[in-house]
Amino acid sequence: MISKQMKIPSNIKCESFLIGVLYLVGTLSLYEDVFRIGRPYVYPTVLMVQLYIIKSWMRIPSNNTFHYFLSIKPNNDKLLLVCKIQQIPDRRTIDRRFQVLPISNIISSMGNRFISEKLVDDKSASVDGSLLQAKGPVWHKSDMKNNRLPIAGIDKDAKWGFSKSKGWIFGYKLHMSCSTGKLIVPLSAEITTANVHDGKMFETLVESLAGLVENILCDPAYDSKSLYQYSNKNHLRLITPIKQYSHTPPERIKLVEFYNSVTGQKLYSQRKISIEPLFEYLKDTFDIRTVPVKGLYNVKSFVLICVLVYQLIVYYNCIIGVENPRIVKRMLCC
Repeated sequence: MISKQMKIPSNIKCESFLIGVLYLVGTLSLYEDVFRIGRPYVYPTVLMVQLYIIKSWMRIPSNNTFHYFLSIKPNNDKLLLVCKIQQIPDRRTIDRRFQVLPISNIISSMGNRFISEKLVDDKSASVDGSLLQAKGPVWHKSDMKNNRLPIAGIDKDAKWGFSKSKGWIFGYKLHMSCSTGKLIVPLSAEITTANVHDGKMFETLVESLAGLVENILCDPAYDSKSLYQYSNKNHLRLITPIKQYSHTPPERIKLVEFYNSVTGQKLYSQRKISIEPLFEYLKDTFDIRTVPVKGLYNVKSFVLICVLVYQLIVYYNCIIGVENPRIVKRMLCC
């Protein structure tokens, strides 16, 4: 059910997919700029988000090319009209704002909207991390230790991370939570370098879900006493594979018993068919197995914009009554 407070135009079905999504961004109140020390922003954050959605949607590789694309008239007049922009930001503004966009906060806001409007199941959410390869050549650990760059083009912010399925990868990691059930969408997301352990990002990912979902489904990497305590404190049940040993304390025995119960196994079975396929779908749809930009802040903004675009397209499809809202790839300029 869509909230009655939302103002969706009656002719939205007649608009293009991109125009419809840009309109939604301007009406959903996903982020509001607050007072900041120094010179205030000339261009509101929501406006910049709309512009970067266009960039991601049209598969434009660089900010230079994107700035030129925006200046082409009259082709893009309608896009700029929907964004309510009268003057195109200069390229340096586009570069600077790209690195500081609060996209993770906006993704969490969209995730909360999916739950509060009962578009997704509020029973459980899955949490995991997935490695993304850095652009350019790898930086071997021996050279990294000595701060030696043997070849040009290395992304100096990227780090080495290990995946059981893919081995060692030099790059970054997308940490994400998603819904389970019939409609699977991202609920929160963050980007780190590849060497950051999944468990360190758990609190960041589930903070916005407290009070909205009941269960958090994770793999064994999240089996930590501190994460169980954090979950209990926020009225969440962390469900992860856990074993009993001869000296297992009573509180962990209860966790083992629930995980091995029929209810626990039924709940946990949703993790594999939710978060793992979603990672693969996002990587294929937006071609981000290898990220196309360098530097942590650029990678963070680029990948998280892709996650947000996916959320917005699914939400748009829900509004216009598409039978399968997760049909996303055909809507993009592939």
